[in-house]
Amino acid sequence: MATAAPPDATRGAEPDLVLQPPPPVRAVTAERAAGLVPLDDTQRGQLNEKVDGFVAKLVAADANSPEFGAQVDAITNMGRREIAEAAGQSNRFLDRPVRAMDKDGSVGTDLAELRRTIEDLDPGRHAMAPRKLFGLIPFGNSMKNYFDGYKSAQTHIAAILARLASGKDELLKDNAAIDVERQTLWAAMGRLEQMIHISRALDARLEDTAAELEISDPAKAKAIKETALFYVRQRSTDLLTQMAVTVQGYLALDLVKKNNVELVKGVDRASTTTVAALRTAVTVAQAMTAQKLVLGQITALNTTTANIIDSTGELLRTQTATIHQQAAASTIPLETLKRAFQNIYTTMDTIDAFKVQALSSMKQTVDVLTDEVDKSRGYIARAEGAQTAFAGSTTTPDPFRLDR
Repeated sequence: MATAAPPDATRGAEPDLVLQPPPPVRAVTAERAAGLVPLDDTQRGQLNEKVDGFVAKLVAADANSPEFGAQVDAITNMGRREIAEAAGQSNRFLDRPVRAMDKDGSVGTDLAELRRTIEDLDPGRHAMAPRKLFGLIPFGNSMKNYFDGYKSAQTHIAAILARLASGKDELLKDNAAIDVERQTLWAAMGRLEQMIHISRALDARLEDTAAELEISDPAKAKAIKETALFYVRQRSTDLLTQMAVTVQGYLALDLVKKNNVELVKGVDRASTTTVAALRTAVTVAQAMTAQKLVLGQITALNTTTANIIDSTGELLRTQTATIHQQAAASTIPLETLKRAFQNIYTTMDTIDAFKVQALSSMKQTVDVLTDEVDKSRGYIARAEGAQTAFAGSTTTPDPFRLDR
């Protein structure tokens, strides 16, 4: 079952839904088992009469006679059939959870599969924006892929819902069978309660009778205590134990029925509310995705229009300013003209300075050349004389010539 937090703890926040399993069936002790199934006064009177008649026969018989032994044997067999019947009912009940687990296992599996399918189709878990390869190259269509997946899952969801409906029918059949078993178990518990009443009445009567015979017939009193009273209390313990087990089984059977009812409710919710919520989410996601695409196109168109207007204005501003600047300015910039004349003036000044510097250098050159020419005249004269002497030596005999 589901419990929510107290109102004071949830002010200003959504209450947390906490699911808690049902509590297990509490163990029923043998002492508490007695009296859980009521007996009317008529039944009690009839049972007390049987006890009185049995005690009277037991006291009338000799303690060593076969009749006394037969009465004691009857005590040892007291309630044996009722215990066997109740145990058989409990065993059939104990088979019920195993069968229920086997049958309901498919319901749990189908619910888990439906949950996984619904979660996979949750639009909030899927990004509808276009995907990009390496974060750069657009490819694929996430929206189309999502809706294609939703369409292909419809057959799968329908099959799951069909299996859930079949599981729900099985749970309802189980509850009908449980009702029949509970009625049968209740009848068995009623018979056990009668035997418990008989055993308690026998216990009290035999104890009182043995106390009365302690003086008049101590041997019979001892025989009653050691045989009849012992077996009565032994059977009382067995009857109470079986009654406790049967009562616990009856309560557990009721709990299984309630759990099945809650499972049926859960299947109904899963088959209706959950699927309807998925369809609503998909419809809204489809509409919102289409609106988002239109809004994106409108935004892109507005941005493009604004950019065109802005670029046109910027172009007009820049081009107009440039045209007016060129119209107002001269053809050749003043700075360029100034630099051209300055270069001419600098060149002329450089030539004048070179001429002034070249005068002294040229004078020195002339002086040096004059001196050198003067010096060369003496050398030229000697050279001319030597040449003349060499020409005359060809006709004068050589005084140093040897005769041959």
